[in-house]
Amino acid sequence: MTGGAGTDSRSWFLRDEGERARHQVVAKLSAAFAERAARYDEEGRFPHENIEALRASGYVRWTVPKRFGGEEISLYEMLLHQEELARGDGSTALAIGWHVGMMLNLRASGAFPEPLFEEVCRSVVARGALINSCASEPVTGSPSRGGRPQTTAYPEPGGYRIRGRKTFSTLSPALDWILVTAGIDGSQDVGEFLLRGEDVQVVETWNVMGMRATGSHDIVMDDVFVPAERLVSRLQPGQKSPRNRDGGGWLLHIPATYLGVALAARDAAVRYAASYQPNSLPHPIAKVEHIQEKMGQMELKLLAARTLMYDLARRWDEADAQARVAMRPQLGAVKTLATNSAIEVVDLAMRIVGARSLWKDLPLERFYRDVRAGLHNPPMDDVVYRMLADAAVEDVTQPGFSRSGN
Repeated sequence: MTGGAGTDSRSWFLRDEGERARHQVVAKLSAAFAERAARYDEEGRFPHENIEALRASGYVRWTVPKRFGGEEISLYEMLLHQEELARGDGSTALAIGWHVGMMLNLRASGAFPEPLFEEVCRSVVARGALINSCASEPVTGSPSRGGRPQTTAYPEPGGYRIRGRKTFSTLSPALDWILVTAGIDGSQDVGEFLLRGEDVQVVETWNVMGMRATGSHDIVMDDVFVPAERLVSRLQPGQKSPRNRDGGGWLLHIPATYLGVALAARDAAVRYAASYQPNSLPHPIAKVEHIQEKMGQMELKLLAARTLMYDLARRWDEADAQARVAMRPQLGAVKTLATNSAIEVVDLAMRIVGARSLWKDLPLERFYRDVRAGLHNPPMDDVVYRMLADAAVEDVTQPGFSRSGN
Protein backbone atom coordinates (compact mmCIF):
# COMPACT_ATOMS: atom_id res chain seq x y z
CA MET A 1 0.00 0.00 0.00
CA THR A 2 1.46 3.36 -1.01
CA GLY A 3 -0.66 5.59 1.25
CA GLY A 4 0.34 7.02 4.57
CA ALA A 5 -0.59 9.57 7.18
CA GLY A 6 -1.89 12.72 5.52
CA THR A 7 -2.17 11.01 2.12
CA ASP A 8 -4.95 12.15 -0.20
CA SER A 9 -8.03 9.94 0.14
CA ARG A 10 -7.79 9.08 -3.55
CA SER A 11 -4.41 7.40 -3.17
CA TRP A 12 -4.70 5.93 0.33
CA PHE A 13 -5.68 2.44 -0.86
CA LEU A 14 -3.64 2.32 -4.10
CA ARG A 15 -1.06 -0.45 -3.92
CA ASP A 16 1.12 -0.35 -7.05
CA GLU A 17 1.92 1.61 -10.17
CA GLY A 18 -0.47 -0.37 -12.37
CA GLU A 19 -3.41 0.50 -10.14
CA ARG A 20 -2.21 4.09 -9.94
CA ALA A 21 -1.95 4.48 -13.72
CA ARG A 22 -5.41 3.06 -14.37
CA HIS A 23 -6.81 5.12 -11.50
CA GLN A 24 -5.54 8.29 -13.15
CA VAL A 25 -7.56 7.39 -16.25
CA VAL A 26 -10.65 6.93 -14.08
CA ALA A 27 -10.05 10.16 -12.16
CA LYS A 28 -10.13 12.13 -15.43
CA LEU A 29 -13.37 10.44 -16.41
CA SER A 30 -14.82 11.16 -12.97
CA ALA A 31 -14.00 14.86 -13.23
CA ALA A 32 -15.75 15.07 -16.60
CA PHE A 33 -18.77 13.18 -15.25
CA ALA A 34 -19.04 15.61 -12.34
CA GLU A 35 -19.53 18.46 -14.81
CA ARG A 36 -22.56 16.72 -16.32
CA ALA A 37 -24.04 15.00 -13.26
CA ALA A 38 -26.48 17.75 -12.25
CA ARG A 39 -27.92 17.96 -15.77
CA TYR A 40 -28.50 14.22 -16.07
CA ASP A 41 -30.03 14.17 -12.60
CA GLU A 42 -32.33 17.09 -13.33
CA GLU A 43 -33.54 15.58 -16.58
CA GLY A 44 -33.60 11.98 -15.30
CA ARG A 45 -31.85 11.07 -18.53
CA PHE A 46 -29.48 8.17 -19.18
CA PRO A 47 -25.84 9.39 -19.45
CA HIS A 48 -25.00 8.03 -22.92
CA GLU A 49 -22.05 10.45 -23.17
CA ASN A 50 -20.51 9.02 -20.01
CA ILE A 51 -21.03 5.43 -21.11
CA GLU A 52 -19.36 6.15 -24.45
CA ALA A 53 -16.41 7.68 -22.60
CA LEU A 54 -16.10 4.52 -20.48
CA ARG A 55 -16.12 2.43 -23.65
CA ALA A 56 -13.51 4.62 -25.33
CA SER A 57 -11.21 4.48 -22.29
CA GLY A 58 -11.33 0.68 -22.25
CA TYR A 59 -12.80 0.65 -18.74
CA VAL A 60 -15.62 -1.71 -19.72
CA ARG A 61 -13.10 -4.47 -20.50
CA TRP A 62 -10.87 -4.15 -17.44
CA THR A 63 -12.52 -7.06 -15.58
CA VAL A 64 -12.51 -9.31 -18.67
CA PRO A 65 -9.97 -12.20 -18.50
CA LYS A 66 -6.61 -11.56 -20.13
CA ARG A 67 -7.01 -14.60 -22.37
CA PHE A 68 -9.82 -12.79 -24.15
CA GLY A 69 -8.10 -9.41 -24.34
CA GLY A 70 -9.10 -7.84 -21.02
CA GLU A 71 -7.04 -6.53 -18.10
CA GLU A 72 -8.36 -9.09 -15.57
CA ILE A 73 -8.13 -6.60 -12.71
CA SER A 74 -8.84 -7.78 -9.18
CA LEU A 75 -11.99 -7.15 -7.18
CA TYR A 76 -9.95 -4.82 -4.97
CA GLU A 77 -8.89 -2.70 -7.93
CA MET A 78 -12.38 -2.65 -9.43
CA LEU A 79 -13.63 -1.09 -6.18
CA LEU A 80 -10.97 1.61 -6.33
CA HIS A 81 -12.27 2.69 -9.72
CA GLN A 82 -15.95 2.39 -8.89
CA GLU A 83 -15.49 4.58 -5.83
CA GLU A 84 -13.67 7.19 -7.90
CA LEU A 85 -16.29 7.22 -10.66
CA ALA A 86 -19.00 7.77 -8.04
CA ARG A 87 -17.19 10.84 -6.75
CA GLY A 88 -18.03 12.31 -10.15
CA ASP A 89 -21.47 10.84 -10.77
CA GLY A 90 -23.13 8.19 -8.63
CA SER A 91 -25.64 7.17 -11.28
CA THR A 92 -23.00 6.49 -13.92
CA ALA A 93 -20.86 4.56 -11.44
CA LEU A 94 -23.73 2.40 -10.22
CA ALA A 95 -24.86 1.67 -13.77
CA ILE A 96 -21.47 0.65 -15.16
CA GLY A 97 -20.70 -1.18 -11.92
CA TRP A 98 -23.24 -3.85 -12.80
CA HIS A 99 -21.41 -4.53 -16.06
CA VAL A 100 -17.82 -4.62 -14.78
CA GLY A 101 -18.97 -6.46 -11.67
CA MET A 102 -20.87 -9.06 -13.65
CA MET A 103 -17.88 -9.71 -15.92
CA LEU A 104 -15.79 -10.33 -12.81
CA ASN A 105 -18.56 -12.56 -11.41
CA LEU A 106 -18.70 -14.66 -14.57
CA ARG A 107 -14.91 -14.89 -14.63
CA ALA A 108 -14.76 -16.09 -11.01
CA SER A 109 -17.78 -18.41 -10.99
CA GLY A 110 -17.44 -20.06 -14.40
CA ALA A 111 -21.23 -19.88 -14.63
CA PHE A 112 -21.38 -19.60 -18.42
CA PRO A 113 -20.41 -22.37 -20.82
CA GLU A 114 -16.94 -21.49 -22.10
CA PRO A 115 -17.94 -20.82 -25.74
CA LEU A 116 -20.71 -18.45 -24.65
CA PHE A 117 -18.46 -16.71 -22.12
CA GLU A 118 -15.82 -16.23 -24.80
CA GLU A 119 -18.39 -14.74 -27.18
CA VAL A 120 -19.51 -12.23 -24.54
CA CYS A 121 -15.93 -11.35 -23.54
CA ARG A 122 -14.77 -10.80 -27.09
CA SER A 123 -17.77 -8.57 -27.80
CA VAL A 124 -16.87 -6.47 -24.75
CA VAL A 125 -13.26 -6.12 -25.88
CA ALA A 126 -14.00 -5.55 -29.57
CA ARG A 127 -16.91 -3.12 -29.40
CA GLY A 128 -17.53 -2.27 -25.76
CA ALA A 129 -20.60 -4.49 -25.43
CA LEU A 130 -22.33 -4.25 -22.05
CA ILE A 131 -24.06 -6.91 -19.97
CA ASN A 132 -26.31 -7.01 -16.91
CA SER A 133 -28.62 -9.42 -15.15
CA CYS A 134 -32.29 -8.40 -15.00
CA ALA A 135 -34.31 -10.53 -12.60
CA SER A 136 -36.63 -8.27 -10.55
CA GLU A 137 -40.31 -8.22 -11.49
CA PRO A 138 -43.34 -6.10 -10.58
CA VAL A 139 -45.04 -8.90 -8.61
CA THR A 140 -42.21 -11.10 -7.35
CA GLY A 141 -39.87 -8.24 -6.44
CA SER A 142 -36.19 -8.94 -5.88
CA PRO A 143 -35.05 -12.50 -6.71
CA SER A 144 -33.10 -12.49 -3.45
CA ARG A 145 -36.42 -13.04 -1.67
CA GLY A 146 -36.96 -16.33 -3.50
CA GLY A 147 -40.06 -15.68 -5.61
CA ARG A 148 -40.61 -17.62 -8.83
CA PRO A 149 -40.49 -15.29 -11.84
CA GLN A 150 -43.69 -14.67 -13.76
CA THR A 151 -41.64 -14.31 -16.92
CA THR A 152 -42.09 -17.60 -18.73
CA ALA A 153 -39.99 -19.54 -21.24
CA TYR A 154 -41.96 -21.78 -23.61
CA PRO A 155 -39.92 -24.64 -25.11
CA GLU A 156 -40.02 -25.02 -28.87
CA PRO A 157 -37.75 -26.68 -31.43
CA GLY A 158 -34.25 -25.23 -31.22
CA GLY A 159 -34.84 -23.12 -28.12
CA TYR A 160 -37.37 -21.15 -26.12
CA ARG A 161 -39.88 -18.37 -26.63
CA ILE A 162 -39.82 -15.93 -23.69
CA ARG A 163 -42.61 -13.62 -22.58
CA GLY A 164 -42.50 -11.32 -19.56
CA ARG A 165 -41.40 -8.07 -17.99
CA LYS A 166 -38.50 -7.13 -15.72
CA THR A 167 -38.13 -4.05 -13.53
CA PHE A 168 -35.09 -2.20 -12.13
CA SER A 169 -33.18 -3.12 -15.30
CA THR A 170 -30.17 -0.88 -14.73
CA LEU A 171 -28.17 0.15 -17.80
CA SER A 172 -31.07 -0.96 -20.00
CA PRO A 173 -30.68 1.79 -22.68
CA ALA A 174 -27.16 0.56 -23.46
CA LEU A 175 -27.25 -3.22 -22.88
CA ASP A 176 -26.03 -5.61 -25.56
CA TRP A 177 -26.49 -8.74 -23.41
CA ILE A 178 -29.20 -9.35 -20.80
CA LEU A 179 -29.32 -12.34 -18.47
CA VAL A 180 -32.93 -12.96 -17.45
CA THR A 181 -34.66 -15.53 -15.29
CA ALA A 182 -37.84 -17.23 -16.45
CA GLY A 183 -40.01 -20.08 -15.26
CA ILE A 184 -39.88 -22.92 -17.77
CA ASP A 185 -43.35 -23.82 -18.95
CA GLY A 186 -44.44 -27.36 -18.04
CA SER A 187 -42.05 -27.66 -15.09
CA GLN A 188 -41.18 -26.12 -11.74
CA ASP A 189 -37.73 -25.23 -12.97
CA VAL A 190 -36.37 -21.73 -13.50
CA GLY A 191 -34.00 -21.02 -16.35
CA GLU A 192 -31.34 -18.34 -16.78
CA PHE A 193 -31.29 -17.17 -20.37
CA LEU A 194 -28.87 -14.86 -22.18
CA LEU A 195 -30.74 -12.48 -24.48
CA ARG A 196 -29.51 -9.86 -26.91
CA GLY A 197 -30.39 -6.32 -25.95
CA GLU A 198 -31.81 -5.63 -29.38
CA ASP A 199 -34.49 -8.29 -28.88
CA VAL A 200 -36.21 -6.60 -25.90
CA GLN A 201 -38.28 -3.45 -25.59
CA VAL A 202 -37.14 -0.83 -23.09
CA VAL A 203 -40.08 0.95 -21.43
CA GLU A 204 -38.90 4.16 -19.74
CA THR A 205 -40.41 3.87 -16.28
CA TRP A 206 -37.45 5.11 -14.18
CA ASN A 207 -38.62 8.31 -12.46
CA VAL A 208 -37.26 8.24 -8.93
CA MET A 209 -35.83 10.42 -6.17
CA GLY A 210 -32.19 9.33 -6.29
CA MET A 211 -29.81 7.69 -8.77
CA ARG A 212 -32.03 9.19 -11.43
CA ALA A 213 -29.71 8.57 -14.38
CA THR A 214 -29.04 4.82 -14.04
CA GLY A 215 -31.52 3.91 -16.79
CA SER A 216 -33.16 1.30 -14.55
CA HIS A 217 -36.24 1.04 -16.74
CA ASP A 218 -38.52 -1.94 -17.41
CA ILE A 219 -37.70 -4.36 -20.19
CA VAL A 220 -40.43 -6.25 -21.98
CA MET A 221 -39.94 -9.58 -23.73
CA ASP A 222 -42.67 -10.24 -26.26
CA ASP A 223 -42.13 -13.68 -27.79
CA VAL A 224 -38.35 -13.33 -27.77
CA PHE A 225 -36.73 -16.44 -29.25
CA VAL A 226 -33.62 -17.68 -27.42
CA PRO A 227 -31.53 -20.52 -28.91
CA ALA A 228 -31.13 -23.57 -26.69
CA GLU A 229 -27.40 -22.92 -26.24
CA ARG A 230 -28.22 -19.64 -24.51
CA LEU A 231 -30.01 -21.39 -21.69
CA VAL A 232 -27.19 -20.80 -19.22
CA SER A 233 -28.58 -22.82 -16.34
CA ARG A 234 -31.72 -24.74 -15.42
CA LEU A 235 -32.46 -24.55 -11.71
CA GLN A 236 -34.79 -26.70 -9.63
CA PRO A 237 -36.84 -25.03 -6.85
CA GLY A 238 -34.51 -23.75 -4.14
CA GLN A 239 -31.37 -24.35 -6.19
CA LYS A 240 -28.86 -21.49 -6.39
CA SER A 241 -27.51 -20.10 -9.63
CA PRO A 242 -23.97 -21.17 -10.58
CA ARG A 243 -23.15 -17.46 -10.38
CA ASN A 244 -23.32 -17.82 -6.57
CA ARG A 245 -20.20 -19.98 -6.56
CA ASP A 246 -18.01 -16.89 -6.01
CA GLY A 247 -19.70 -15.83 -2.77
CA GLY A 248 -20.98 -12.59 -4.27
CA GLY A 249 -17.77 -10.60 -3.98
CA TRP A 250 -18.56 -8.71 -7.17
CA LEU A 251 -21.54 -7.05 -5.44
CA LEU A 252 -19.09 -4.90 -3.50
CA HIS A 253 -19.31 -2.55 -6.47
CA ILE A 254 -22.50 -1.32 -4.74
CA PRO A 255 -20.95 -0.15 -1.45
CA ALA A 256 -17.97 1.24 -3.37
CA THR A 257 -20.33 3.45 -5.33
CA TYR A 258 -22.16 4.80 -2.30
CA LEU A 259 -18.89 5.44 -0.47
CA GLY A 260 -17.76 7.40 -3.53
CA VAL A 261 -20.86 9.59 -3.29
CA ALA A 262 -20.22 10.07 0.43
CA LEU A 263 -16.61 11.07 -0.28
CA ALA A 264 -17.86 13.68 -2.75
CA ALA A 265 -20.19 15.05 -0.07
CA ARG A 266 -17.35 15.14 2.45
CA ASP A 267 -15.14 16.97 -0.06
CA ALA A 268 -17.83 19.58 -0.72
CA ALA A 269 -18.53 20.17 2.97
CA VAL A 270 -14.88 20.41 3.99
CA ARG A 271 -14.10 22.84 1.15
CA TYR A 272 -17.03 24.97 2.24
CA ALA A 273 -15.97 24.91 5.88
CA ALA A 274 -12.39 25.82 4.98
CA SER A 275 -13.45 28.81 2.89
CA TYR A 276 -16.61 30.21 4.48
CA GLN A 277 -15.97 32.90 7.06
CA PRO A 278 -19.01 34.78 8.39
CA ASN A 279 -18.38 38.32 9.59
CA SER A 280 -19.03 37.15 13.14
CA LEU A 281 -15.84 35.08 13.16
CA PRO A 282 -12.13 35.91 12.71
CA HIS A 283 -11.56 32.61 10.84
CA PRO A 284 -13.35 30.10 8.59
CA ILE A 285 -15.92 27.84 10.22
CA ALA A 286 -13.53 24.89 9.81
CA LYS A 287 -11.96 26.06 13.07
CA VAL A 288 -15.26 26.08 14.97
CA GLU A 289 -15.38 23.24 17.51
CA HIS A 290 -18.75 21.71 16.59
CA ILE A 291 -17.84 21.86 12.86
CA GLN A 292 -14.54 20.12 13.56
CA GLU A 293 -16.41 17.44 15.46
CA LYS A 294 -18.72 16.80 12.50
CA MET A 295 -15.79 16.67 10.10
CA GLY A 296 -14.03 14.21 12.39
CA GLN A 297 -17.14 12.03 12.52
CA MET A 298 -17.28 11.97 8.73
CA GLU A 299 -13.63 10.93 8.50
CA LEU A 300 -14.06 8.14 11.03
CA LYS A 301 -17.14 6.70 9.33
CA LEU A 302 -15.46 6.77 5.92
CA LEU A 303 -12.22 5.28 7.22
CA ALA A 304 -14.02 2.43 8.97
CA ALA A 305 -16.27 1.52 6.04
CA ARG A 306 -13.56 1.83 3.39
CA THR A 307 -11.01 -0.14 5.40
CA LEU A 308 -13.46 -3.00 5.92
CA MET A 309 -14.39 -3.00 2.24
CA TYR A 310 -10.85 -3.04 0.90
CA ASP A 311 -9.64 -5.56 3.47
CA LEU A 312 -12.40 -8.03 2.59
CA ALA A 313 -11.90 -7.43 -1.13
CA ARG A 314 -8.23 -8.34 -0.71
CA ARG A 315 -9.17 -11.44 1.25
CA TRP A 316 -11.67 -12.43 -1.46
CA ASP A 317 -9.05 -12.01 -4.17
CA GLU A 318 -6.67 -14.28 -2.28
CA ALA A 319 -9.26 -16.93 -1.30
CA ASP A 320 -10.22 -20.16 -3.03
CA ALA A 321 -13.79 -20.86 -4.16
CA GLN A 322 -14.89 -22.52 -0.92
CA ALA A 323 -13.51 -19.71 1.23
CA ARG A 324 -15.19 -17.11 -0.97
CA VAL A 325 -18.60 -18.68 -0.41
CA ALA A 326 -17.95 -18.72 3.35
CA MET A 327 -17.30 -14.97 3.22
CA ARG A 328 -20.85 -14.11 2.19
CA PRO A 329 -21.95 -12.76 5.63
CA GLN A 330 -18.88 -10.53 5.87
CA LEU A 331 -19.31 -9.29 2.30
CA GLY A 332 -22.90 -8.42 3.15
CA ALA A 333 -21.66 -6.58 6.22
CA VAL A 334 -19.57 -4.33 3.98
CA LYS A 335 -22.64 -3.29 2.04
CA THR A 336 -24.71 -2.60 5.15
CA LEU A 337 -21.97 -0.66 6.92
CA ALA A 338 -21.03 1.30 3.81
CA THR A 339 -24.50 2.35 2.71
CA ASN A 340 -25.62 3.36 6.19
CA SER A 341 -22.34 5.18 6.79
CA ALA A 342 -22.74 6.98 3.47
CA ILE A 343 -26.15 8.24 4.54
CA GLU A 344 -24.72 9.45 7.85
CA VAL A 345 -21.76 11.16 6.15
CA VAL A 346 -23.97 13.08 3.72
CA ASP A 347 -26.21 14.12 6.60
CA LEU A 348 -23.21 15.44 8.50
CA ALA A 349 -21.98 17.25 5.40
CA MET A 350 -25.31 19.02 5.07
CA ARG A 351 -25.28 19.99 8.75
CA ILE A 352 -21.84 21.54 8.24
CA VAL A 353 -22.99 23.60 5.26
CA GLY A 354 -26.35 24.43 6.82
CA ALA A 355 -29.43 25.59 4.94
CA ARG A 356 -27.31 26.39 1.89
CA SER A 357 -26.95 22.63 1.39
CA LEU A 358 -30.60 22.48 0.29
CA TRP A 359 -30.02 24.67 -2.74
CA LYS A 360 -30.21 22.99 -6.14
CA ASP A 361 -27.10 24.80 -7.39
CA LEU A 362 -25.00 22.82 -4.91
CA PRO A 363 -24.53 19.03 -5.24
CA LEU A 364 -25.23 18.11 -1.63
CA GLU A 365 -28.97 17.71 -2.04
CA ARG A 366 -28.30 15.33 -4.97
CA PHE A 367 -25.82 13.36 -2.88
CA TYR A 368 -28.47 13.17 -0.14
CA ARG A 369 -30.99 11.68 -2.56
CA ASP A 370 -28.50 9.34 -4.22
CA VAL A 371 -27.21 7.66 -1.06
CA ARG A 372 -30.74 6.83 0.07
CA ALA A 373 -30.97 4.43 -2.87
CA GLY A 374 -28.30 2.24 -1.31
CA LEU A 375 -30.77 0.91 1.24
CA HIS A 376 -32.67 -0.77 -1.58
CA ASN A 377 -29.75 -2.48 -3.33
CA PRO A 378 -28.94 -6.08 -2.40
CA PRO A 379 -28.32 -7.50 0.07
CA MET A 380 -30.89 -5.82 2.28
CA ASP A 381 -29.98 -4.94 5.87
CA ASP A 382 -32.30 -7.52 7.43
CA VAL A 383 -30.77 -10.28 5.31
CA VAL A 384 -27.26 -9.23 6.32
CA TYR A 385 -28.09 -9.13 10.02
CA ARG A 386 -29.64 -12.59 9.78
CA MET A 387 -26.56 -13.97 8.01
CA LEU A 388 -24.26 -12.46 10.61
CA ALA A 389 -26.39 -13.81 13.45
CA ASP A 390 -26.42 -17.31 11.95
CA ALA A 391 -22.64 -17.15 11.46
CA ALA A 392 -22.17 -16.12 15.09
CA VAL A 393 -24.32 -19.01 16.35
CA GLU A 394 -22.44 -21.47 14.16
CA ASP A 395 -19.14 -20.07 15.40
CA VAL A 396 -19.83 -20.51 19.12
CA THR A 397 -21.63 -23.85 18.85
CA GLN A 398 -19.09 -25.68 16.73
CA PRO A 399 -17.24 -28.57 18.40
CA GLY A 400 -14.14 -27.50 20.28
CA PHE A 401 -15.23 -23.89 20.82
CA SER A 402 -14.30 -22.63 24.26
CA ARG A 403 -13.73 -19.36 26.05
CA SER A 404 -11.54 -18.88 29.06
CA GLY A 405 -13.54 -18.42 32.23
CA ASN A 406 -16.38 -20.78 31.15
